[in-house]
Amino acid sequence: MKVLALATSALLIAGPALTQQAQPNRFQLERTESGIVRLDTQTGAMTLCHDENGTLACRMQPDERAAYEQELDRLEKRVTALEERLSHTPPNALPSDEEVDRSLSIMERFMRRFMAIVGEFIDEREDNKPQPNRT
Repeated sequence: MKVLALATSALLIAGPALTQQAQPNRFQLERTESGIVRLDTQTGAMTLCHDENGTLACRMQPDERAAYEQELDRLEKRVTALEERLSHTPPNALPSDEEVDRSLSIMERFMRRFMAIVGEFIDEREDNKPQPNRT
């Protein structure tokens, strides 16, 4: 389950990044002695990149890594709490009699009001009918 949580959190974190990269001119690249610095012009974040076999490889900086780890921890705790809550709930728990009675009461009020509105429309139609000429 932890693998699922990690995969889900990775997708949640990477999802916005993938959609943001589609924006033109978002990143600005500058060559330095130690590699290439990638500047995110939208957020101001800088990442150090290296040319590895013709591919630009960018590594997370320590502060980005810490934020990533915090998000993973938060999501893992959330998944654990949800699993805990689900483990205490019977899988096919039926509603109590009080819940059924309350639901039926709400539905009955709805139907009564709806039928009253329909009745008003029917009465209005009958009032607007032209009376036959009896002369």
